[in-house]
This record gives sequence, C-alpha cells and structure tokens, in this order.
Amino acid sequence: MPLYLTALLICLTGYLLGSFNSAILVTRLLRLKDIRQQGSGNAGMTNMLRVYGKKAALLTVLGDMGKAILAVIIARLMFHLSADPLFLDPGYLTGLFVLIGHIFPVYFAFRGGKGVMPALGIILLVNPLAFLILLLLAILNYYFSRTMSVVSLVSALLLPAVTWLIGFMRGQDLLYETVITLLFAVIVIWSHRENISRLFRGEEKKMEPGSSGE
Repeated sequence: MPLYLTALLICLTGYLLGSFNSAILVTRLLRLKDIRQQGSGNAGMTNMLRVYGKKAALLTVLGDMGKAILAVIIARLMFHLSADPLFLDPGYLTGLFVLIGHIFPVYFAFRGGKGVMPALGIILLVNPLAFLILLLLAILNYYFSRTMSVVSLVSALLLPAVTWLIGFMRGQDLLYETVITLLFAVIVIWSHRENISRLFRGEEKKMEPGSSGE
C-alpha cells in the first residue's frame, strides 16, 4: 500500500476511534443522564467526577486513554506491515486525529470532550519520559491550584517544550514531534477556551474535597 494511503488510513482510524466518547458511553452503560446535559456540559473526566463520582470518572479515564493507546498500536502495526518508513512515530499522526475525533465525535453530533485524557494516552506510548515528566508536574500543579483546567492548560503548554528538551538532551532531532505536539497543545487549549474565560473572571471551580458527587 502506498505511504499516503497508509497515512490516510491511520488518520481515519484515529478519528473514528477518537469519536467513541467514553463519558457519553459510560453514562449510557450506567443508565445515567447524558453528561452533556449535566454540570458544565462537558463530556470529560472532570465533569463526570463532579456529577457522577469516582467510579464513572475512572471508567471515563480508562476508556479515553485506552482508545488513544489502541489507535497508536494500530498505527504502528499498519506501518510495520506496510514496510514504509515515516518521518516520525505514526502514533503522533493518528493521535492528532484521535484528539479531533474526541472533541468532535461523529457518533455524538460532534459534541465531545476536551482531549486531555486521549492526549495522555498518546504521549504515554510515543514518549513515556515526557508522560512521566508531565504527570509529575501535573501532580504538583494540582496540589497548588486544585483546578483541573489549570492543570490541563499548563500541561498542554509544556508538552512541546518537554518533547523538544528530551530530544535535545538525547542528541535527537525531534522537530517533527515537537511541531505535532504543538498542534496537540493548540487543540487542547482551544477546547478549554470557556475555562480560560472563567479563569480570567475568577469563576472557574476548584476540585474541593467532597465535590466528587459521592
């Protein structure tokens, strides 16, 4: 199969897998009201935690990260079978479309989540060291801010820099990887535009003890 067809197929696969929004599916599985009509209206982990509690939130995390991991594995396998080299890990390419599918899911009227958990699933496979660094920084950020949107936005902003720094320290040229993680960051930040507005107005909710809905 020609390289461009393989690339097109993994992009399509990434989008279709990304469109399986875990928050929406979990609410249906647990016979709960559509999460998009509850709380903030966002079909993501934070809103699930606030509205339906830890169990629903955990299932959402597992589903959102799991679909991203599956997309990366499929993309790598397809390029391995085609024997066509790509200028970067194909997981980055399919991951970009997983994020697009997650935010604009074709199965759910193009109303999805904000892309944070799928992005983590992608980075976990394509750059485990970057994942670990961002996770540690996110834990520190959450400890001081107690605001999930702040954690998500800062992590998104740091992702391209951390990617480039790891390449620099290893003597590797990660230009393409840095550029595509910059696109990841732009998508995630754009999806948080309402949170950014609330942060500037001082209206963004913090994750207080006992606010999980349980």
